[in-house]
Amino acid sequence: IKAGLPVLHGYFRSSCSWRVRIGKSSFALKGIEYDQVAVNLIKDGGQQLAVIQYIDETRPGPRLLPADPKARAQVRMISDLIASGIQPLQNLAVLQKIGAEKLLWAQHFINRGFQALEPILKQTAGKYCVGNEISMADICLAPQVYNAERFKVDVGQYPTIKRLNETLVEIEAFKLSHPSHQPDTPADLQA
Repeated sequence: IKAGLPVLHGYFRSSCSWRVRIGKSSFALKGIEYDQVAVNLIKDGGQQLAVIQYIDETRPGPRLLPADPKARAQVRMISDLIASGIQPLQNLAVLQKIGAEKLLWAQHFINRGFQALEPILKQTAGKYCVGNEISMADICLAPQVYNAERFKVDVGQYPTIKRLNETLVEIEAFKLSHPSHQPDTPADLQA
């Protein structure tokens, strides 16, 4: 760890950590060098992070929350739907409690969430989730689509979500932040 650099604590496959890595890739988007410390979310209950808005408010560079109030509200609505309404139902603690039915559970709640998200994105999307600038909504979407694919959800049912994700995964900040490229990624899951 280099003195004076921001330190990101994360776990390679955590959606929350991934959102921050993309947000930290807002570090990348904002041109900020950082160090990373792995936190094992399986061991001892893990830790959760909420720093994307802090990064946006304290660092120069592309805005992750639009200046326009209506667009900003749309970004927050989409982000909240994903980060609070879909993703928590696939958290490790929930899936461990569900047991053998975890795949069906995850598929059910991802599909339910995507069924709500798809019509919203049809209304708000341009090149990205809200218009033509990357926002916090995009930072939330990519990790959730990864989870959907991980749990074998047919993302093709959601053409807007699929199109947006295909655009996002080609962006360098999203590539660098992908779970398969993290220092704590197990060797068999590395790209």
